[in-house]
Amino acid sequence: MTFTVSPQKSIVEIHCFHGLHSCFKKVGFNCSMVKASVFDLKYSMKCIHRNESCLQWTGDLQSGKTLFSLQCKGLQRSVCIDRVDENDQDEWSSETHLLGVGRKFREQMSTKNHGSPTLSIDGPFVENDEETNNEILQHLCNNGRLMDASRLIDIMARRNQIPHFICCTNLIRGFAKVEQIDKAAKVLKIMVMSGGVPDVITYNMMVGGLCKRGKLRSAIDLLEDMSLSGCPPDVITYNTIIRSMFDNRNFDQAVQFWKEQLRRGCPPYLITYTVLIELVCKHCGTVRAMEVLEDMAIEGCYPDLVTYNSLVNFSCKQGKYEDAALIIYNILSHGMEPNAVTYNTLLHSLCSSGLWDEVDEILAIMKETYHPPTVVTYNTLINGLCKFGLVDRAIDFFLQMVYEDCLPDIVTYNTLLGALCKEGLVDDALQLLSLLSFSSCSPGLITYNTVIDGMTRRGSMDKSMTLYNQMIENGIIPDGITHRSLVWGFCSANQVEDAVEILREMGKREHRINSSAYKMVIDGLCKKKKVDIAIQVLEIMILNRCKPDEEIYSTLIKGLADAGMIEEANELQQKLINKKVLNDQTILD
Repeated sequence: MTFTVSPQKSIVEIHCFHGLHSCFKKVGFNCSMVKASVFDLKYSMKCIHRNESCLQWTGDLQSGKTLFSLQCKGLQRSVCIDRVDENDQDEWSSETHLLGVGRKFREQMSTKNHGSPTLSIDGPFVENDEETNNEILQHLCNNGRLMDASRLIDIMARRNQIPHFICCTNLIRGFAKVEQIDKAAKVLKIMVMSGGVPDVITYNMMVGGLCKRGKLRSAIDLLEDMSLSGCPPDVITYNTIIRSMFDNRNFDQAVQFWKEQLRRGCPPYLITYTVLIELVCKHCGTVRAMEVLEDMAIEGCYPDLVTYNSLVNFSCKQGKYEDAALIIYNILSHGMEPNAVTYNTLLHSLCSSGLWDEVDEILAIMKETYHPPTVVTYNTLINGLCKFGLVDRAIDFFLQMVYEDCLPDIVTYNTLLGALCKEGLVDDALQLLSLLSFSSCSPGLITYNTVIDGMTRRGSMDKSMTLYNQMIENGIIPDGITHRSLVWGFCSANQVEDAVEILREMGKREHRINSSAYKMVIDGLCKKKKVDIAIQVLEIMILNRCKPDEEIYSTLIKGLADAGMIEEANELQQKLINKKVLNDQTILD
């Protein structure tokens, strides 16, 4: 336990150690202290001041701070004792011993000009050299003790010691992550003043933290300090500040900020420029965005198709096709030409809105330019048409792309197969699947699952199983979706025994079987009075750690009764009621 003793008119340094022994250094008077009890801490002190005796005094230390009055001949003093947490002291002591650094806690008091003493505590680090403190600093950082590491860096700065820069960097990032930006800024300042150069990631975390707290002015000041410290800002730095300005609705300030950065020699980062234009378009409209484009060109920052395409994409998502047309006109007026991305973006939006006449116009324009429709273009069209149920026209586009030597990919086939199966055109789906087998693409798991699901919904279980065996022969392993489709199909076709075989196969492959599949099979078996097989399915269910619910047990009990096994049904029901699986209100009909 450590006590701080602050007498008036004298400078005293006192060390109290655990146990019954104590030693004191004194100036101006002699003191002795004896610890009398561990639980009821009472101390007795005798003082001799200039060969004069003083009265003995005692005090009970049972609170964090106790004031004592010390009566001496010709002199009166007051002593204030602060109790320091034992756990903290032991923790610090163990830290230092681990590092092989043996030292004592020092309490230092200095006298101000007016003569009254004040307490100045630098902890156990004040007498360490730079190397020792850096070892402790690394240890604190490795153990995530941010606050203690921060105090140590502050002490080292006051003693003109240079802290370990990697530790400083980690500390800054740590404070930034827990949103203690003020503490991070303090460590950053010490690091820079000591000659360290934080990396751009650390600076960006600081800038982001300041912006998040609404300290935009401080973030801009830090950005200006970055170049001076030898770490120039990057794209992320500028983007963070610009986005923060728009979040605070400072639209014109953001535009002016980027202009000023360009005038100061900042590289005309295209990404930052694109972000700025997108935000202007979003918050201020397309017309204002076009005006900013012209202003930035004067500053030497020119847009490219990536910038324009992002504006086209934003306008299309908003359904503002007139604005999209204005952007394309601006592209053409600057001597550029829309590319395939521009057209595909337009087509995707037009297809989603069902504007098929406009789609035909865009396609006609594409065929007259150096950017003819690509496989992405046709996939966009086919997908849009299939969503609107226009399968015939989607097939026409499929044939058209084959005629134009634009080879369909697996996405094209899967999209068409899904649409055909959804419309119940199973035979057409099988015909398309056979074409796929002779193309440069190979059917995959998704392809087979799509067609098998379509077949099972139409009750074509023989064809479904043919495809099932075919996919296995082709080295494609069925998954849970494949088997669930088959289980559903067999139950719907009243072929419950085949569904049981699929369930067993799923169990072998450790595929997930949901409770609804088990219910369907058990219900179908009970209806066919095949209760013994239903009980086997119940066992499979339990082995697969799928807990049967009240509905499954009720179905099984009713199945037993319908099969003429009334006594067994009643016995099972009573057991389930006793085990509180079924409630008393579940009565057998």
